[in-house]
Formats: sequence, structure tokens, C-alpha cells
Amino acid sequence: MGLQCGIVGLPNVGKSTLFNALSNAGAQSANYPFCTIEPNIGVVQVPDSRLQKLADLVNPQKIMPTTVEIVDIAGLVKGASKGEGLGNQFLGNIRSTDAIVHVIRCFDDDNITHVDGSVDPVRDKEVIDFELQLKDLDSIEKGIEKYKKQAKGADKDAQKGVAVLTALKSHIESGISARTFEKTEENASYIDALDLLTTKPVVYVCNVDEASAKDGNAYSNILKEAVKNEPAEVLIISAGIESEIAQLDTLEERQEFLTELGLTKGGVERMIQTCYALLNLITYFTAGEKEVRAWTIKKGITAPQAAGVIHTDFEKGFIRAEVISYDAYIKHGSESACRDAGKIAVEGKEYVVKDGDIMHFRFNV
Repeated sequence: MGLQCGIVGLPNVGKSTLFNALSNAGAQSANYPFCTIEPNIGVVQVPDSRLQKLADLVNPQKIMPTTVEIVDIAGLVKGASKGEGLGNQFLGNIRSTDAIVHVIRCFDDDNITHVDGSVDPVRDKEVIDFELQLKDLDSIEKGIEKYKKQAKGADKDAQKGVAVLTALKSHIESGISARTFEKTEENASYIDALDLLTTKPVVYVCNVDEASAKDGNAYSNILKEAVKNEPAEVLIISAGIESEIAQLDTLEERQEFLTELGLTKGGVERMIQTCYALLNLITYFTAGEKEVRAWTIKKGITAPQAAGVIHTDFEKGFIRAEVISYDAYIKHGSESACRDAGKIAVEGKEYVVKDGDIMHFRFNV
């Protein structure tokens, strides 16, 4: 399945620098607003050490990691919800993404202009929240009007829609994003139909200076406190450091660089893994002589649905799945050794795929 994360933030907060570190798309980076006008799109491999360990055992012709699309979206300004700056384009680009990576400036640098003249991470966050919330209110009001027209005919479903969206409207009007609104089996369909911007999972990236890359700073601490009640993640990342890491040729060089800074993982790796967790995604593997490959699926899906990620025919003609746990494969060293040890399970249509499963599908079409 495809996964797309949109990098958003005010102008000049380090979005394009981070994007360049994430991909080889080469987005222009400069000290003025709207440097990124059309959204740049880069394809990034999802870091997963298990894939290489499997490949070391299987020795395939090729290794295929799963990937994430990263979209660098134009910087937003006040009034975007009313079309100011590149507002309409910006908000349209966000709507197409699965998750939002909200980059917030948490460093001082007199050589880099701040669009509002000073560094204030909470204010900057609220500017974007406000514009997204205004756009969502517009969508909600249109939804309410639609249901009100239908409700005139005593349509109980429409009456329920009016009640749900009216409550959601009041929630957002209080300055709180829709992702914090309690969703239930009864109201979820009304909310999901609107595809609201503030329902999307969000990762706040505090872009800090190099000295603050390990533990953060006063700015990042203030932001953490401000969002502590949100269902969101906060990451401390130095886009400048990530840009330097991206220029290094080998994994060993990159790890040595991180170690010198007191870091165990790069910010890029942490960011992608955090987006995965927020979107409730897991990985299963296929392993053979031709290729060892990682596949992205939603947590909780069944074996036929997982097979359908490879090809729709696999799902339509699903017969069974042969499943080896990752730990068993690593312990025994090969598929044949797992078979001899009785570690291959034959599963049917009801089997729920687990993270790290190595799977072989039997099908007939």
C-alpha cells in the first residue's frame, strides 16, 4: 500500500532542508518564503534492519524495501484558509496525504528570516492549526447544511448527521483540532466522509540547532508542554545534521557520525518509523531466491487482504498462507530448516497477519 506524508510548516522553518535529507529529489532551499511552490515528492525507503538480516540468510538476487512518499508542501501564512499566499494549493496538497509532519522552528539564527520576525514555536504551531481548523469548519458547515435539507423529510440518518457535525463544529470552534474529537462506531462515518484536515495523524518535528539534537532545548520543551494532551508525537530533529548525514556514502559513516553526536538513530529514521506507528501500519516479508521484500499493511488485516497487497489475484484466489515468524526464521536460518523444526504454520482466510511474518501465499485463479 502507498503511504504519503506531507511536510508542512511556516516559510523558512527548515521543511525543504529536511525534505532534501529524506530524498534525492533535490528541493530548492533558500531564505525566502514560498521557495517550494509545487509540492516536491520524494520516495524514501522505510528503515527496517530485519530486511537485511533476512537477505543475509536467503542471499536473493535483489532486496526490495517498502517505501514512503514524502511531499514537501509550500509554506503557509495567515489567511491561507481564505486563499492568502498559496493557501488553497497548500490545503489541497495536505488533503491528499495520510499523515502530517509539522516542522516547527526551534532554533535561533539571525541569518534566517522568520516570517513573523521572532522564534515562537507555540505561536507558529497555532498559526497552522488555526488555518486548518478554519478550512475544516467550512467543510463541516457544508455538511450540516446538506444533512439539514435531508432531515426535513424526517430522515433519521440525516438528523443524526446534523447532531454529530454540530457537536464537532463546537469542538473545533473552541480551538481544538478534530483529531481530538471522540469517534465512536455511531459517529465515525459522518466524520470520515468529510476528509477533514485536522483528523490526520500529526508528528511535530522540532527543528533544532546541532547542539540541541540529542536533548532538545527551551523552544522544544515549550512545544512539548503545549501539545502534551494531543494524540500526536513530538520529535527532536536537526534538519542541518540530517542534511549532512545524507551526504555520507556508507551506513558505517553515518552511524559513526551519529555516535559522535550522542545519537543512536538518525532523525529521518525516527520520523518514518513514527509515521508508521501513528498510521497503525506493520510490515510482513516475502523471501525467496529472486527477492526478499517488505510489504506495508494495516495492523489487523487478514492473510487474504495481505496477499492482495501483492496482487489482487492473490486475494481473489486465496487458498492458504504458509507463515514463519521472523524470530523463528532468524533462529533456524532458512525456510527448509524452519520446516524441519515444525515452525511453518499453515493459515487460512481468518488469520490476522503479525508484524514481521514471513509469508508464502497459495492461490488459484
